[in-house]
Amino acid sequence: MPQDPVITSVTDLASSDAKWVSLKKVEYIDQLGTARSWEIAVRKTTAKSGVDAVAIGNILLHPSKPPSTLLVIQYRPPIGKFTVEWPAGLVDEHESAEQAAIREMKEETGYSCKILDVGPVLASDPGLANATLQLVMMEVQLDEKESMPEQKLDEGELIERVVVPLSELYDRLMNWSKDDKFMVAGKLFFFAAGLHFAKQGNYI
Repeated sequence: MPQDPVITSVTDLASSDAKWVSLKKVEYIDQLGTARSWEIAVRKTTAKSGVDAVAIGNILLHPSKPPSTLLVIQYRPPIGKFTVEWPAGLVDEHESAEQAAIREMKEETGYSCKILDVGPVLASDPGLANATLQLVMMEVQLDEKESMPEQKLDEGELIERVVVPLSELYDRLMNWSKDDKFMVAGKLFFFAAGLHFAKQGNYI
């Protein structure tokens, strides 16, 4: 990349002028009968399938290398850093989570995958937004001569791909997190931490 991104301004944005999200105030009565209010962000792009986005967990299987996962690194303006994450994306209006995962994986990484599992609809950040997602786990079968395929990115998308052995994932994410230029995505870190602590504690 020729340069690191630079945020040049941050300004207030009226909900009526926003393309992707709006701000709302929710008035509700809690379990004890007390009237309360909450400020929330609301997506404007929920698909007919009832989910906003997919996160794409993936396992790369190579004939002579240990199982790995493919991570993507991209600049995220809301945090002003590069995030280390799994491929992900919004679900188009008439798509299912499975269809969106196949499409996004192909666009962001170039790989065609087999779906292993589709999780339930989950809250992305329930203290802030009504945004939802589904985790779609996918498997990529590689051969000995496999080279990384060409991405099919949208205009403005600048995504770096990194393959990491599952056995090294937790330590690699910890190293990224120590660099102020990067921030690890929560969904990915929770997966890695689960693997790490289950193995360290012989829990499974």
